[in-house]
Amino acid sequence: MNPLPWEGKWHAWRLDREVFKNTWDSGIGAQQSGGRWNPPGRRVIYASAAPSTAILEVAAHAGFDALDVVPHVLTRFEVLDSSLIKVVQPEDVPNPNWLIPSLPSPNQQQFADGLLAEHAFVLIPSAVTRHSWNLLVNCDLAADKFKLVSQERFGLDTRLIK
Repeated sequence: MNPLPWEGKWHAWRLDREVFKNTWDSGIGAQQSGGRWNPPGRRVIYASAAPSTAILEVAAHAGFDALDVVPHVLTRFEVLDSSLIKVVQPEDVPNPNWLIPSLPSPNQQQFADGLLAEHAFVLIPSAVTRHSWNLLVNCDLAADKFKLVSQERFGLDTRLIK
């Protein structure tokens, strides 16, 4: 499966609480706390290849209720050269359980951290929804290699609330 069927510019998406809309590209949260694909210490932006995946990723952690009552913004940015994106196929991941919803292991974090040490952008399968992709951005290596396209207020479809 090739998630990058075209060359040139490539778009990615994030969903953030509105209070963080100006720091969407800082990677500070991942640097401080670590994430599914990085231990603490590296500034990493977590994004998705589709807006729907970005929404599901946030809902998996915060719940749909939080998306209904806390203002959020949907951010779209572009990678200026898609050839800089390292694509990790499901079979490239040493443990297939890393691609299902679970707590990340230190080995999982180290695996992707090694990739991020060499690549500005790493595209990896989403654990939240199969056949979807997340983009990891190494803030230090990716400086000037991506840019903001748009930010818009996010409104959750209220049919998703019980």
